[in-house]
Amino acid sequence: MRLRRRARMGRVRRRQRRLLTAGFVGGMLAGMILWSIQMQRCRRDLFSARPMRRLAALGYLAGQRGADTLRLLNEYVRWETNPALRRRAERLLNRLQAAL
Repeated sequence: MRLRRRARMGRVRRRQRRLLTAGFVGGMLAGMILWSIQMQRCRRDLFSARPMRRLAALGYLAGQRGADTLRLLNEYVRWETNPALRRRAERLLNRLQAAL
């Protein structure tokens, strides 16, 4: 009787571990997909009417290196009217020019 109970408890624990692992992996996958979608939005929002979206787009561009990013930041600095966002973009532009 005790052996059966222990065997059943072992199966239950293994099943719980599998479900927990599947939930963790599923959550990580869903998070990665949502993060990817958000990053795509950030790329489009550099010239948005909302300053917070522009700030998020600048944060995304801070991690991107390349000539396309350099050209885009040059355009953005000429376009931006908000002084704080313009200064941030200029700092990013200077950092990118020094790296390239």
